[in-house]
Amino acid sequence: MIKHIIVWRLKPEAHGNSRAENARLIKEKLEGLAGKIPGLLKIEVGIDISRTGESGDLVLYSEFKDEAALEVYKAHPDHKAVFPFIAAARADRIIVDYAAD
Repeated sequence: MIKHIIVWRLKPEAHGNSRAENARLIKEKLEGLAGKIPGLLKIEVGIDISRTGESGDLVLYSEFKDEAALEVYKAHPDHKAVFPFIAAARADRIIVDYAAD
C-alpha cells in the first residue's frame, strides 16, 4: 500500500474566494474522487483548526493499492480536473508518499 499525503498553505484569496471558502471547496472536490479512480482505497481531506503560524490550511490523506495506482490517480482525468483549482489557490505544498504495510 502507498500512502500519499499533501499539506497545503492557501493564499488569503483566490478564485474570488477567501482562504476558508477555498479550503472547503478543495475538500469537496477531492473527496468527490472517492470511488471514481481505480486503486484509490481511501481519501480524506482535513481543514486545519489550529490556525497557528506553523500549520498548514488543508491536508490530503489518501491510500493506494500500490505505486501504479498512485500514478493512475495522478493521470486520471477527474484528478486532473481538480488540480488547476488547487494550484491557483495554493501558496505552498509539501508532499510525502511512502510504502506502508
